[in-house]
Amino acid sequence: MDNQRYETISSLFEVISTLERKWSNEWNQINDLGFSKTHILLLDLLAKEGPKRPSLIAERLKITTGGVTVLTSKLLKSGYIQKTQSANDRRVSQIAITPEGRKVLEQSKTQVMALVHSMFGMLSNEEIQTLHNIFEKCLENYPYK
Repeated sequence: MDNQRYETISSLFEVISTLERKWSNEWNQINDLGFSKTHILLLDLLAKEGPKRPSLIAERLKITTGGVTVLTSKLLKSGYIQKTQSANDRRVSQIAITPEGRKVLEQSKTQVMALVHSMFGMLSNEEIQTLHNIFEKCLENYPYK
């Protein structure tokens, strides 16, 4: 890798890290629901696609199964999701959103939209699509799954 490419990539890494910190801080400031962005993503996934096994949730959210356990504990305790065991195989469980979880998800939309506007509102639709394509390409080719 030539020096110019290295410097540019190093600078890009710094920019991405700084944006992630700023976005996390802003979420923490505007979020009055008490849930992380990943909690909301989990509720959204379940609302859109129905009940899922923890291993599939981990795969879709790009987290570990241990991370799913941590996420679901708070949501289970709050009554926003439910966990059911398979009648055929007790080792198999599924996580589903509850009506209360759907209400919280709906409440979060205003906060999520404010954050998304803050993050990307200055970009044109074409720039957003290009950015999406670039990050998808990075994810698809990332060597560590």
